[in-house]
Amino acid sequence: MTGSFWWDLVISVGVALVVAWLALVLVLALVRPKGGLLREALRLLPDVLRLVRRLAADTTLPRGVRVRLGLLLIYLASPIDLIPDVIPVLGYADDAIIVTAVLRGVVRRAGLDAVHAHWPGTEDGFTVLCRLTGLPTPATS
Repeated sequence: MTGSFWWDLVISVGVALVVAWLALVLVLALVRPKGGLLREALRLLPDVLRLVRRLAADTTLPRGVRVRLGLLLIYLASPIDLIPDVIPVLGYADDAIIVTAVLRGVVRRAGLDAVHAHWPGTEDGFTVLCRLTGLPTPATS
């Protein structure tokens, strides 16, 4: 009876992990950028990574924002992904989708001016970032 219990437990945990993974993939599919924005998000990824690192190091931002950004950096540096990077397109798309989802919340809380001050890329790239995060495009100066 004890051996059967352990096998049932292992199978149950395995099924729960698969169901949780499928739920996370479904959430990623729902929050993904619409239209051609995913392609643009992938192109902006190097600038967005520098932005995330700069924002995470900015002590004037709220602690919650910095913690979220730090966790995002840890996830991106981790070799464990929801969809492995060896799968063409989808492997990197999940990273872009997660970055976009986190930035939507973080950018709204930190404010457009703080994000713009730390943006390392071009103004066109910043405009795309604003579209990805659902923020109003800044007025041209």
